Amino acid sequence: MLAEQRHQLILQALRSVGTVTVTDLSGRLGASAATVRRDLLKLEEDGLLTRVHGGAVIEEDPAPFAEAAQAQVSEKDAIAARAAMMIEDGQSVILDSGTTVHRLARHLHGRRITVITNNLGVYEELVQDENVELMLLGGMVIRESRMLDGFMAEDNLRQVHADWLFMGACGVRAGGQVMDTAVAEVPARRAMIAAGEKVALLADSTKFPGTGMVKICGPEDLDAVVTDASPDPATCTALQEAGVRVVQVDVGRAMARMAHRGLPPE
Repeated sequence: MLAEQRHQLILQALRSVGTVTVTDLSGRLGASAATVRRDLLKLEEDGLLTRVHGGAVIEEDPAPFAEAAQAQVSEKDAIAARAAMMIEDGQSVILDSGTTVHRLARHLHGRRITVITNNLGVYEELVQDENVELMLLGGMVIRESRMLDGFMAEDNLRQVHADWLFMGACGVRAGGQVMDTAVAEVPARRAMIAAGEKVALLADSTKFPGTGMVKICGPEDLDAVVTDASPDPATCTALQEAGVRVVQVDVGRAMARMAHRGLPPE
């Protein structure tokens, strides 16, 4: 079994029960205890788990997709509408599993673009639109997050290159580091960053600083941040020093434009 496959199985086991032992993992993976310890060390170095005596633990309690989708709806719609303006016809875009990114899909109907996604909400939104070329990444179905994840999704991403990646996050630290709470989602998001020519973070005001214990990427990996509020001065400085364009959206004006176009607010 390849190391990447072992890593995914370890993370899946942790996501299910929260804690695992070296002995248990050794039996599950058919690998020696020494190999498992090396795997745990690598995953800890990547910020994906915490090693403890005899095993490892993971602490994550992300809000279910449906719950998160109902928060900051106007702000997310305004951010999504502005992000859609960054995409040119004929381009390819990767849309990740975030709820703001899901709302971006609503603004892409009728566009002659290619959409690559692991977000089942995005898939359901665009699957009937014949103008949009749609690629659904493979992987394990994570029902709570309405996404596809795992080494299959990562393998698929290694085969593609897109003009844009639009991603969400649980938080943005003062230094511009993009954070996540759902540890198991981080490898796929990092693979998306590698597959995107340009990377845009869609983050409403609650994400500064937001939450998250695992780093997805640093500001140097971003090309743009689209938000409904100006980040704090320290975050702005870190982003600007890294060459990131910060796009601040006027929510009231954005919602008025959408109402004029007849776009439903749901």
